[in-house]
Amino acid sequence: AKRDHCNKTVDIYEDVSSPEVTPENIGKPMTCWYRFRSFRGTPRDWILRIRFKKFKVGTLVNATHCHMGYMQIVDGNAKTDVSNRKDPGFFCGETEQPQTFISETSFVKVLFHTDNFTDQTYFSFDSRAEQQFEVYLRYGQHPELYPNRRGEVVSGSYCERVFRDCRLQTCYVQSPAYPGVYPRGLHCRYHLNTRLPFIKLYIENEEFNIDGQRCENIMTCPMRPISSGEKHCPYDYIKIYDGINEGSPVIGTFCGMGKFPYSIIGTSEDLFVEFLSSLAGPLLNTGFHFNVGNWPGHVETAGSRNGTCDWVLTSEDLAASGDSEGIFLSVAHWYPPHTSCTYLMQGQKDEIVRLYFPSFRINRIESPIQIFDGDCGESLTLYDASWPDDSRIIKTFCDTFSRAMEKHDFVSTGNALFVRFESKTGSYSGSSLYYWAHYDFFNNSRYGEKIPDSACDEVFSSWHSPSGWFRSPLNTLVYKRSDPTEDVRCLYRFVTDKRLFARVILTVEAISFKDYPYNAVPCDDCWEDRVDKLLIWESPQTGSNNTSTSSTRVCLCKRASGAQSFPTLPVTVVSKGESLNLQLHVDAAHAASSYFKHPTPLFEARYEFVHGPLCGPPLIPPTAEGELHFPFFEALGYVEPPKTIRCIWELRVTRQLDLWLHIDKIKFASRTCEDGRLEFFLPSKPNEPFLSVCGENVSSLKQLPILSATELSMLPPPQTGATPTILPAAADAEAPSVKIQFTSSVSPTRTAFKIAWTEMYHLPRNPDGTMMTSRLTESSSSSGSSDSAGRCEFECPGDSGLCIPTRLVCNGVVNCPNVTLDTVEESGVTGSDESPELCERAEADAVNWLAIGLGAAAGAVLAITCLVVLCRACLCHKRAGDHDDDIDIPY
Repeated sequence: AKRDHCNKTVDIYEDVSSPEVTPENIGKPMTCWYRFRSFRGTPRDWILRIRFKKFKVGTLVNATHCHMGYMQIVDGNAKTDVSNRKDPGFFCGETEQPQTFISETSFVKVLFHTDNFTDQTYFSFDSRAEQQFEVYLRYGQHPELYPNRRGEVVSGSYCERVFRDCRLQTCYVQSPAYPGVYPRGLHCRYHLNTRLPFIKLYIENEEFNIDGQRCENIMTCPMRPISSGEKHCPYDYIKIYDGINEGSPVIGTFCGMGKFPYSIIGTSEDLFVEFLSSLAGPLLNTGFHFNVGNWPGHVETAGSRNGTCDWVLTSEDLAASGDSEGIFLSVAHWYPPHTSCTYLMQGQKDEIVRLYFPSFRINRIESPIQIFDGDCGESLTLYDASWPDDSRIIKTFCDTFSRAMEKHDFVSTGNALFVRFESKTGSYSGSSLYYWAHYDFFNNSRYGEKIPDSACDEVFSSWHSPSGWFRSPLNTLVYKRSDPTEDVRCLYRFVTDKRLFARVILTVEAISFKDYPYNAVPCDDCWEDRVDKLLIWESPQTGSNNTSTSSTRVCLCKRASGAQSFPTLPVTVVSKGESLNLQLHVDAAHAASSYFKHPTPLFEARYEFVHGPLCGPPLIPPTAEGELHFPFFEALGYVEPPKTIRCIWELRVTRQLDLWLHIDKIKFASRTCEDGRLEFFLPSKPNEPFLSVCGENVSSLKQLPILSATELSMLPPPQTGATPTILPAAADAEAPSVKIQFTSSVSPTRTAFKIAWTEMYHLPRNPDGTMMTSRLTESSSSSGSSDSAGRCEFECPGDSGLCIPTRLVCNGVVNCPNVTLDTVEESGVTGSDESPELCERAEADAVNWLAIGLGAAAGAVLAITCLVVLCRACLCHKRAGDHDDDIDIPY
C-alpha cells in the first residue's frame, strides 16, 4: 500500500499527504479518513499533536458552510471521557502556514471530502503523541497536583466544564484543543466559581483569537481586532454572564484577535461563559485561555444593599457589626453604561457622619463598555444630605481633572451623608476612581445650646434649665482638627438674669487628662503653660468697678503623674454676678492621638443657677451695722413662690474689723433640716460651714462667736493642680467677707429670718495685759476720722476689748455682743450700749443742747431784724430832708 492512500490507520510520527491526482480520480468526489494508531498500553493522559503543513479543501462561503469540500476532525470516541463525534463541524478553505490541532483525547480521526478532486485540493500533515506535562500552555506546571485545573467535564459533553473554588492558577478556562486550532460546531459552557466575590476572569500573556481571521490572506481577510457586542461577533464568540447560567445578566460578547484588554469582574462568586463556533470555518483560530481568581479587596460592608450597588449604611448596623468604622470600596466589578451607585450613611438623631479615604487613586477609564469623549466620564460626589441635593455638594471627583484627597475628613452637618458614583461609560473591570472609604458616626448632641460657627462651644441659660450636668464633648472628632497646630478650645457659657437668678454655681466633679505621650510638660503656671486644663472665669459685670469687685478665675490642670496630680475634687466655683465661663483647653500637640475616639470624658461638671429674687441683693457692701431679711419683701409682690430655693449672700466686712453676727428672728418651715438650712462660711474654708442652723438646732443661736479680722481675711490653702479662686492682685483690693447660704426644698416662703451684724474694733492690749484705753481716748478726740480707729468711740462691757462707733449707742439695737436688750432692761447692766442709765442721760443731754440751740437761733434772728428796721428808718429820714418840695403820693 502507498503511504498517501486514503482510509487507513497511520502511525505516530508518520507524514501523511493527500492522494495523487490520477486520471481515475480527477474531477470525481473523494472521501478519505485517517485514524492514528496508538501505542500499546498508551495511558489515557496522552494526547495527539497534529500539524497541518498545508491545507486547501473546499471553499468557505459566508462563514456558514463549506462549498465543494471540507475536513472533519473527530476527537474521541465512545470510550473516551469527551468526544465531539456527534457534531465534529467542518474546516475548509486554504492555509499556507502550518496549523496545529492538539487533541483532548488519545483517539483522533481525520476525514477529508471533496466533491471534485483536482490538483487544487490537497493537504499534508504529521503527528506525534505527547503527555500532559509536555503541553505546558494547556496544563500548566505540575498538572498531577491539579487534576481539575481545566474544570470537571460534565458527563456526555465535549466541552462543558465546572470550575469550583477557583484560586490563583488553579482554574484554566480554555477553548477545546488549546493552544491549537479549536474545532468547529462548538457550544461550550463553563461554570466558574470562587470562594469569595468578586470573581475575576482575565488573560495574562496569552493571545485571544476567536474568529480573528476568516482566511489566511490578510488582504482578502484582514485581522479582526477584539470587539464586543453581538453585531460585531456573528459567528464565533464567547459570551460572559454575571451569574450561574444563561438567565443571568450578560456582561459582554467578545471576538477578534489580539491582547484581550479587559479583566471581567463579576458582582458575586459566579460567572457563566459560553463559547460558540460556527458549524463551518477556517483552520486558523486558536481560541482563548482565561485565568480565574477573585478581586482581593472585597470586604463585608455593614449595611443593607438594594440592587447591585445601592447601599444604606446605618449607625445601628455598624454598632451591630462590632466595628468602630464601616468600610466600603469603589465599584470593583463590571457595570453597564449610565450606572449610578449610591451610599447613604444614616446616623441617629444628633449624630454626625465622618467619611475619609485611606486610599484614593484616580486613573483613566481603562475598560469602558461605551466610549465617551467628554469630561467627567466617571464621577464621585459627596452630599451633606440624605439624598443627592445639588445645593449641598461637599466635593465632586472626576476621572479627567480631579485630584484625589486621601486621609481628609469629610464631615456632615446633620445625621446623614450621601455618596453617589456615576459612570457614563460603564466598565468591565471596575471604576477608574479607585477608593477605599471609611466612615463612622459621632454623637454630636449638646447639653446646652450650640453656638453657631463653633466646633464645640455651648451656652447654658437659666430660662431654659435652672440646673444640669455636662461634660467634655461627646463628639471626639473635635480633637482631630484639620489644622494640627491649633489648640482645641471648647467654651461653655452660663448666663442668667437677675430677675430670675443672680448667681451661677459650677461644680467640677471629675477630670481625666492624659499624660503627654512623648514629652511630659509640668504644670507650674496653669494659665501660661501649654498643658491640658480647665479655665473658669467670670466676665466683669457691665458698669462694675473692677477695683472693688474682684474677678473669679480658676485654672485646673494635671501637675504631674500620680494619684495626687489633680486638685481635690469636687471643685466648686460660685459666681459673683450673672455669668460664668468654663473653657476646656487641650494642647494641639497630642489632642488627636490622646483623645480622638477616647470614650472617657475629660471632665464632668454640674451647674446650677441660684439666688432668686426672694433672696435679695447677693452682695452686701461693708457697713458698720445692718440687717438681712428673708424673704426679700420687695420681691414678694411679683415673684411666684418657688418650690426650692438656694440663696448665697456675700457679707463684706471693713478691713481690720471684727464681725458680730446675731440672728434676731428665725422661723423654719419644719424641724427637719432637709426642709431648710442656714449655713455660714469663712473664706478660709469655703466648703465647710462654721455654723449650720436648721429647725432642729435653733437653740445654738443663743451664743454666736465673734469673727475676728484675722479669720475673715484668711484665704483657702492652695490645691495641687489648681490656682486660687481670686487673683492675688484682686484679693488685695477686696474686702474680707462671710458667705451666708440658705437652702430649702419644701415651701421656702414659709421660712423667715432676720440676720443683724455689727462691725467691731478690737482694742489692743498693753504689755501688762490691760486694755490700751489711750487708743479709745485718742479716737474720741479725733471725731470725724474715716479710718477704722475713728470708729472706736464706745467700749463694750467686759474684758473683750471690743468697741463700736458712738452713733450705734442707744439706737434701739444691742450692738455689743453677749448682752441682749431684755437683759439690759431687767438687770440694768452698766456699760451696755443700750443700758437705761446711759440712754436716759444721752437723751437729756440731747434735749438741753436742743433748747440752747433754739434760744441762740431765736436771739440771732431778732437782733438781725431790729438792725434791718433801724437802717431803713435812717435812710428814709435823710431822703425827706433833701427833698422837701417833692410830692409824696402814697400807693
